[in-house]
Amino acid sequence: MTGNPLQNIAEWRNRPGPSGIPSICTAHPLAIEAAMRATAPSPLPLLIEATCNQVNQEGGYTGMTPAAFRDFVAGIALRLGFPAERLILGGDHLGPNPWKDLPADEAMARAEVMIRDYAAAGFTKLHLDCSMGCAGEPVALDDAQTAARAARLATAAEDARPAGGIAPVYVIGTEVPIPGGAMEEIEGLAVTGAEAALTTYRIHREAFAAAGQGDAFARVIGLVVQPGVEFGNHNVIDYDPGKAAELSVALAQMPGLVFEAHSTDYQTRAALTVLVRDGFDILKVGPGLTFVMREALYGLDAIAEELFPGVRARTLRAAMEGAMLEAPKNWDRYYDGTDAERALQRHFSYSDRIRYYWPVPVADQAVAELFALLGERDLPETLIAQYLGAVYPQVRAGRLRPRARDLVLAAVEKLAQDYIGACCA
Repeated sequence: MTGNPLQNIAEWRNRPGPSGIPSICTAHPLAIEAAMRATAPSPLPLLIEATCNQVNQEGGYTGMTPAAFRDFVAGIALRLGFPAERLILGGDHLGPNPWKDLPADEAMARAEVMIRDYAAAGFTKLHLDCSMGCAGEPVALDDAQTAARAARLATAAEDARPAGGIAPVYVIGTEVPIPGGAMEEIEGLAVTGAEAALTTYRIHREAFAAAGQGDAFARVIGLVVQPGVEFGNHNVIDYDPGKAAELSVALAQMPGLVFEAHSTDYQTRAALTVLVRDGFDILKVGPGLTFVMREALYGLDAIAEELFPGVRARTLRAAMEGAMLEAPKNWDRYYDGTDAERALQRHFSYSDRIRYYWPVPVADQAVAELFALLGERDLPETLIAQYLGAVYPQVRAGRLRPRARDLVLAAVEKLAQDYIGACCA
């Protein structure tokens, strides 16, 4: 069995080829297909990650266990002819977060089951995140307790990994604000201090050693830090390399490691390129992918109403609104303002909490009906210009068929190419 392709990622910048890798954090089949199409002609493997809330032993919000998610991704790859050996599966924020309302012992016991399932299913990049407090604990734990719990989960993963399989690599640390974007408009961010990053690294090394997991720590390849990028419901904080300069310099004191940057969604291609240059070699993107997918689907929704007014019982947007209002738990406490402002955020927030509703049967059916209505016909260029401006130039130049499914895939693929280009610059 060959080694883990990410084991030596810290050395990539010293050799010809890519210097970093995008981390595709989505469970939507269209977004995953687009990522495969974008990655296929590149020299990169494709890293696809599932989060603890999205995929776990209880199904998460997708209804998938780690093994089911593995098979789901493998099925898309088989259909497209994407080589299985170029796929890397990762688990993100693996820890007690889904059960943090429970006492710590119970939450950690469930987290151990979860990471065992991830490891047993062949996920070979595991982000250990035990920074959050459980019932009766502070909201955020100190480095020592966080590291001890992370070492405990690494032990569980090492015990569960398949015999003869690829040894997993680990990522430690977490970022502020919470995964998936801030809950409010943001004006600025505190970049992780160099000393704080070095302390996190040192304390985790000591905790792994105390747990007898020195070999596992040798496979820690990344540290999650806050480089000063984030998005809220309404705005995006762009990367400022000057503010992260000291943090970048500190990376030299952590041999074999790169930084992992979360919430890089909505950064420009130029900013992503500089992030990789500065040592943030793993670029996470999730909501940004489904945001542009939703843009494209809503564009098709409008085109369908222009071409076939009143044919459908309700539009895709109306179906999504109904799904979100029927089950508000995934957006209600995250959006504020007047009723009209909250309605706008449900559909158009950068946080993209509408992504939780695409697997809902009524939403899935509405998308299927939209694709069935538009079928394989060539859509008018003028309507594509009006409602799908991001991909119109490709259609106008004859590089993209003006058909519904192709247009959606192209919109997501265009964003994925920004990440691939930044990592291969």
